[in-house]
Amino acid sequence: MRRYWQGILAFILAGCAALPKDAQTEPVIGPGQMNFPQKEEPYRSNLDDLGPAPELTNGVWLNTETPLRLADLAGKVVLLDMWTFGCINCQHVIPSLRGWHEQYKAQGLVVIGNHFPEFSYEADLENLKKAVKLLDVPYAVDQDNDGDTWRAYENHYWPTLYLIDKRGHIRYRHIGEGSYTETETAIQELLKETYP
Repeated sequence: MRRYWQGILAFILAGCAALPKDAQTEPVIGPGQMNFPQKEEPYRSNLDDLGPAPELTNGVWLNTETPLRLADLAGKVVLLDMWTFGCINCQHVIPSLRGWHEQYKAQGLVVIGNHFPEFSYEADLENLKKAVKLLDVPYAVDQDNDGDTWRAYENHYWPTLYLIDKRGHIRYRHIGEGSYTETETAIQELLKETYP
């Protein structure tokens, strides 16, 4: 057994014999040539954090198979629209909401219309269904006749848009029509944020 190990040792030492003077003695890979993957810093936009978003508790939903819950939408950006179908300002916002739904859905945007009626005819579910079809609303709509979600967000105006980030925090709010470019920029910023 001793001879076996002596043979192995002699073989190793022979491989380590001095190289001729003209042989290359530089290392094959120098210290600056190693490309280790760099860990990326998490991205967080500079939008204010307005606190945790209240959960959606309504039971009647249109344009979705099951009720949507923010807890189930972690990792997505949610655009919550407080609206009622008889409000002309709400109607004017719908084309932008539809466009954002179509453009950013694949990137993780979920648009939800929280329908809180101002007048009794808007509280009728059949009227709401007709309005959703007539106004060509493709995204999920919940019926908030009792105002549970409306009050949970301490909302006072139609329309009001809320952007909820991937962690479930409100990061943007806009009351009324307009500021479409600003709102879309906020959507893009929140979609870029790192999660978790």
